[in-house]
Amino acid sequence: MGTLHIDRILETCIRRDGSDIHLTVGRPPVIRVHGHLRSLETKVLEPDDTVGLMKAITPDRNQQELQEEGGTDFGFAFGNQGRFRVSVFRQKGHVTLVLRLIPYKLLSFKDIGLPAICQALCRRPRGLFLVTGPTGSGKTTTLATMINYINENFDRHIVTVEEPIEYYHSHKKSLINQREVGLDVPSFAEALRRVLRQDPDVILVGELRDLETMEAALRAAETGHLVFSTVHTTGCQGTITRIIDQFPHEQQEQIRVQISTNLIAVLSQALCAKVPKGRVAAYEFMVVTPAIANLIRENKTFRIDSSIQTGKKFGMQLLDEHLLQLYQDHMISAEEAMDHARNPGEMQDKIEAIQKGLPPESGGAAGGPPGKPKGPDDEPELPPMSKG
Repeated sequence: MGTLHIDRILETCIRRDGSDIHLTVGRPPVIRVHGHLRSLETKVLEPDDTVGLMKAITPDRNQQELQEEGGTDFGFAFGNQGRFRVSVFRQKGHVTLVLRLIPYKLLSFKDIGLPAICQALCRRPRGLFLVTGPTGSGKTTTLATMINYINENFDRHIVTVEEPIEYYHSHKKSLINQREVGLDVPSFAEALRRVLRQDPDVILVGELRDLETMEAALRAAETGHLVFSTVHTTGCQGTITRIIDQFPHEQQEQIRVQISTNLIAVLSQALCAKVPKGRVAAYEFMVVTPAIANLIRENKTFRIDSSIQTGKKFGMQLLDEHLLQLYQDHMISAEEAMDHARNPGEMQDKIEAIQKGLPPESGGAAGGPPGKPKGPDDEPELPPMSKG
């Protein structure tokens, strides 16, 4: 078993444009290509095979963690072809591996179709910018694109805290230091406690996964730093509610005020299968205008969606609007649009109207005439910063 075999599997994944590799007992190696699982035409893996493959790539300290905790995560470089983020765990007493390919190539805003206003927000001196969505929706790639844009265009000190480090950044116009949880620092909370003494301008926190990390990220944004992070939520409105709900009831009013003055934007994304092949991201995007800041402060987050709909001039859009636009531009299928829609019934009605040659009720997906996408150069105007 060993290295040769794992190298062949990794090469196959890269060659076939795969995103993930699954190695589990009772199946041949499986690769996820454009969202679909495909078995490789090799032998069915046995317990000794998965142990051998695990030992070929897993550092000793992670093998020890696997023994003690039943699971471990790490990342490694595969030559100059890419990096892999690895999760090793036990199931039914056997070792199982899942590897996510992190390409070396950093993408541009245009490559991934990010709203044009994101560039302007990356110039902000302070505030919290959240990227949300389910696992595998491309949050890491979006954040890497924004960090790379800052790195290439501004002289900033960027500190990232990740578990594990996914995209490697080199020093460009900015100075960049990347800390790996478990290797360079014991926890996100500990890294954030110390980061403010490291003269950072921009801080990337891999994930706001607990109360302590959320508090530290908000504090860093409040004290004059630009903070980027991810949350596993869907929708901009849901993200704010979820963060506030994490806090004890007596703290929630204070947190609403903190979020209303420090949050600058939420980008919520879903990764869809593209026609005829590939992937395309659908975005829901909210910029915190003074009106939205008021809704957060007054606990009226249920009205955020309608504020997003009326905030087109700031580049805002709801996820379902973008999905409908992608469908009208023949980039995704009707089924894909309905699968990812937050309101599938309404999406189905609009798609059926379009198929009959009628305009959707909204008069077009993203505020313009049906089928006319917003050009990358139509940069929306920037909203005023909320006071704080």
